[in-house]
Amino acid sequence: MKKQNVLNLIKYHVERNENAFRNEAIDIAKSFDSLGDYQLAEYIMSLITEANLYAPQASDFESEFLKVLDVKTTEQIKLPTGILDDIKGIINAVHHGIGINKFLLEGLPGSGKTEAAKHVARLLDRTLYYVDFDNLIDSKLGQTNKNISAVFSEINKIPYPEKTVILFDEIDVIALDRINSNDVREMGRVTSAILRELDRLTDLNKDIVIIATTNLFNNFDKALSRRFDAVINFNRYSKDDLIEVAEFYFSSFIKNFQNLSKDVRLFRKILITSKDLPYPGELKNVIKTSLAFSDVNNSYDYLKRLYNNLIGDLEKTSIKQLHSQGFTVREIEKLTGESKSTVSRRLNEGDN
Repeated sequence: MKKQNVLNLIKYHVERNENAFRNEAIDIAKSFDSLGDYQLAEYIMSLITEANLYAPQASDFESEFLKVLDVKTTEQIKLPTGILDDIKGIINAVHHGIGINKFLLEGLPGSGKTEAAKHVARLLDRTLYYVDFDNLIDSKLGQTNKNISAVFSEINKIPYPEKTVILFDEIDVIALDRINSNDVREMGRVTSAILRELDRLTDLNKDIVIIATTNLFNNFDKALSRRFDAVINFNRYSKDDLIEVAEFYFSSFIKNFQNLSKDVRLFRKILITSKDLPYPGELKNVIKTSLAFSDVNNSYDYLKRLYNNLIGDLEKTSIKQLHSQGFTVREIEKLTGESKSTVSRRLNEGDN
């Protein structure tokens, strides 16, 4: 054993870097083993094994600012191929273990950033913590700045950082551009504190994974965005992507409504007819509420509600307009509740 081994042990103990401390102890045991001191080597390894058995798990840690998020029951999500490839890239980068561990997910609300972060933690088999901004932000001058230092101190104390992901969800709450004239000076100091702590974290802890999300990337502090190893844009949904997402949610939800008739073709036609489909978060809610609020005595009422939410007021839309939008007589019958003969007659007579 060399002097450097002792210095490393002290350094890792002070930094509470359990993983590095354990690896250093293993190296020391190997060193004694190579020198023929087998009993001491075995004793050190037995201490390490015993410590591993009784050491707290990453998920056992929780504090004022860090809260555990359950990722085991995370719902499946549908992402465009480009975004999905980037998520796989995060997984691969972390597995390489070369210190690429900070990622910023940016995009419109409802684009799937937070859910993607949950799936990253699940696929990495890591505990996911989120930073509780309700406790972090304080009205007292300077206190938020102190809380920033405290939360990063807690991050560095988490046991088994190699099994942990930290989520700063909507980090723009505390990290808007320091030179923006609309930003208060206090929040500028907070952003500077985050910059300092992220740099320190990079030096002290290369095992932990940091994921931040933002809806306001254009207002994001550029110096802070450079602290992240990769920025992933979630504003990459084509209309076909959104239709695929909607069909996925529709198939998942309608199984819970025995009284409703599943009409995938008409469901899809409504989506295609819509000029501007919302992003997945809102789209999911539109589909779910259309199904949940539908008339139990009308098995197609959810389609009418879906049309109202995505296209316009069906009550103010004529049969002729529906037909010009590409809906068949049978489909108009389902949407309006009119009989097939009535719809056909009114179309032939040019009646609205």
